[in-house]
Amino acid sequence: MSDRVHTHINGRIFEVTLDNPKANAIGAEVSRAMNDAFIQFRDDPELWVAILTGAGDRFFCTGWDLNDGAEEEPDKDFGPFGFGGVSGMYDLNKPVIMAINGYCVAGGFELALSGDLMVASENAEFFLSEVNVGLTTSGASISRLMSRLPRHIAMELLLTGRRMKAQEALDLHLLNRVVPQGEVMNAARELAEQIAAAAPLSVQAEKQMVDLVGDLPPHEAAKLEKGGALTAKAKVNESADSKEGARAFIEKRKPVWTGR
Repeated sequence: MSDRVHTHINGRIFEVTLDNPKANAIGAEVSRAMNDAFIQFRDDPELWVAILTGAGDRFFCTGWDLNDGAEEEPDKDFGPFGFGGVSGMYDLNKPVIMAINGYCVAGGFELALSGDLMVASENAEFFLSEVNVGLTTSGASISRLMSRLPRHIAMELLLTGRRMKAQEALDLHLLNRVVPQGEVMNAARELAEQIAAAAPLSVQAEKQMVDLVGDLPPHEAAKLEKGGALTAKAKVNESADSKEGARAFIEKRKPVWTGR
């Protein structure tokens, strides 16, 4: 894969570790490796949930590698899904957990916002420093940030670049968990195992429905469903797993999911 992007398969869980000393910044080459990793996750039916973290205990990701940006002709090929891969996979129905192990800065914060669940170590800090280095956040990141935080808080972060500590992020419901330093991967794996124990097609359908209709009025959501837009839900209804779930309930045993 890459000496700066490591992957590990743990049963149904796919773990991706960004390891680009010293601050886990992402340049074009690293971004392409991350694209490759998440394409592997997307395309492997045996992988049901992913975790992304940073190596070490100080930096999750500090965003775009400014060393790349300072070059006269910077490499702008960030991969088919753009910066960090997963941030541009808008139709990825499998859940991704962000394990924030330290500073989560600028593009790193934007990358974290593309996850479905976020757990952070108590030493983590979040800030969008783009306005202080002559850059901007992406449109998708603005949308994600505004959906997770009150408008005035999001605006403050965007316009000032101020730092938000992990406890404040938890209090504002940006995070699912805050854990002691060094425990973030244990917390992420615990959540991943709970997800992996559920019916995978059902999990994928729930994620697709959240993405497609989560912000719509009920009548608009129902219209999309009747029109056949919720393809993952239709797949669940026709699946062997739906029958297995009913049988397991009647027989009072744990279901054996196959993803089919």
